[in-house]
Amino acid sequence: MIASRSPGSSRCASAVTLTAAAASGLTATDLGLRRDRLRSGLRLGSATAAPVLAAFALAALTPATRPLLDDQRVAGLDARQLAYQVLLRIPLGTVAWEEIAFRGVLHPALRRVLAEPAATAAASAVFGLWHIRPAAEALAANRLAPSRGARIAAVTAVAAGTAAAGALLSVLRERSGSLAAPVLLHLAANCTAPLAVALAAKGRTANRPRLRPDPVRSAGRRRARSRAGG
Repeated sequence: MIASRSPGSSRCASAVTLTAAAASGLTATDLGLRRDRLRSGLRLGSATAAPVLAAFALAALTPATRPLLDDQRVAGLDARQLAYQVLLRIPLGTVAWEEIAFRGVLHPALRRVLAEPAATAAASAVFGLWHIRPAAEALAANRLAPSRGARIAAVTAVAAGTAAAGALLSVLRERSGSLAAPVLLHLAANCTAPLAVALAAKGRTANRPRLRPDPVRSAGRRRARSRAGG
């Protein structure tokens, strides 16, 4: 959810990766960067991103589901820091880099030596393994899964879920012929999540009952001040 790579380093890594891919013979079609497929990618990506946006909004606005969005990494951000994450660091530091690396370059490179289903499975597995460290950091930041066994199980589950998400992103890339489709879905998930967390936290604070002053104690304090003043 929170990008660990800076936009500058990600742009450099993306440029190097694309340069190496072109030098190895991968074409714009292989990379999902053909201009005539952009509209198809935007259309499919928008269609798949819309339910994700709706789900996060519903979870943030529903009191019963707000606790599921509790994330201390986001809770510690002020408005400016949150905007930086959502508008710059996540799109460039996470989404653009990961889509270029995994769906743009790794997947077509694997197709040279593997059949399509195997290439998708292998690229998705690597994508899941890539997220082991962020998953462990998120657990630590939120003080979840305190025991070693629980941490291993939780990180394994997150990596498996991320691998499944990677397979879906690869399918979008293949069906649309454009990298824009997985980019839009990835953006919807990673950028909407911290916004939903912040909105849910604001909702919990607004609905928290205010403590009413005890009239007996208040009267006692007033009498004490009156005697002191007299």
